[in-house]
Amino acid sequence: TTEMADREEAEIQISELDLLSSMFPHEEEFAVTDQLALAELKHYVENESAEVPSSKLQFILNVKTEVPNGSMVEFSMACALPFKYPTVLPEITVRSSLLSRSQQILLNSDLKTYLMQNFRGEPCMLSVREWVKDHAAAYIDKDLSSSSVTASDATQPDVTMFTRLWIYSHHIYNKQKRKNIIDWAKELSLSGFCMPGKPGVVCVEGLQSSCEEFWSRVRRLTWKRILIRHREDVSLEGGGNAEIQKQRKFPTLEEKCFDAHGARGNHMDLGQLYRFLEEKGCADIFQMYFGVEGH
Repeated sequence: TTEMADREEAEIQISELDLLSSMFPHEEEFAVTDQLALAELKHYVENESAEVPSSKLQFILNVKTEVPNGSMVEFSMACALPFKYPTVLPEITVRSSLLSRSQQILLNSDLKTYLMQNFRGEPCMLSVREWVKDHAAAYIDKDLSSSSVTASDATQPDVTMFTRLWIYSHHIYNKQKRKNIIDWAKELSLSGFCMPGKPGVVCVEGLQSSCEEFWSRVRRLTWKRILIRHREDVSLEGGGNAEIQKQRKFPTLEEKCFDAHGARGNHMDLGQLYRFLEEKGCADIFQMYFGVEGH
C-alpha cells in the first residue's frame, strides 16, 4: 500500500537524521531547524492512526572546507526532505558569504544535476555533504562573465578527468554479472575491485568517460538495488597515460572474496573489506557504504 511505503520512507528519514546527528553531534555542524516536523514524523512512524505530517523535515548541515590559499570556508546547506523522500530528491540550497549571487546559482544548479544523475530512492545526505565538501570551494573564484566562459570552453578538451566510482549493490551473486563486471572493466581500461556477495561492492577507476560507460552498462542489468554511493573526480592536467596511472589506487580490476559467515559463504566479512580499503588509502569510503566507523 502507499501508506506502508510512506511509513517506510518516514522511517528512512528518521534513521538518516539519527546517523547525521551521531556523525555531527555539534550544533554548528548539524541542526534540525523544525523540531515540530521531526516530532510529527516520529509520531507518525510510531502510531498507526497518526496523521500524515504536514511539514517537511528541515535541517542545516554546515561544511567547512579548505580553499586553495589554505584558509577554511564554511558552506551552509539548508535541507528539506519532502514527505516522499528518499523516493523523491531532497531540496537543498547551499550558501556562503563568499559566493556571489551568480556563483551560488551555478553551484546549486550543478548540485541539483548531481542529485538527479545519481540518486533515486536512496538516502543521500552524506553523499551530498561530501559533494559540497569536495566541490563547493571551486565556485568561489568562478568568474561567470560571459567572456571568460567562452574562453574556458574553447580550451576545455585539454583537461582530462580521472574518475573513481564506488558502486553499491544489494547483492552480487550471479556469475554472468560478475564476469561482465570484470570483462567490461578490462575492455574500458578500468582498475578497481568487485566484492561479490551481500552487499556487493564495486569500485572502478580510470578515465571519466570510461567509468560512465561502465556504469551505464552495469545499471542496465537487472538488480534488486544498485547505486553509485560515492564518486571522485580529479582533473588531470595534460591527461597522459602516466597521469592516469599515478591516480590509480588499484593496479587491475580483480574480484575480492572476503569470505565469511554466510551459510554459503556469501556474506562478506566487512572487517576484511575495511582493512583492504585501509591498505589502499580508502578507509573513509567504508563509512559512506555502511554509515559506521570501520574496525
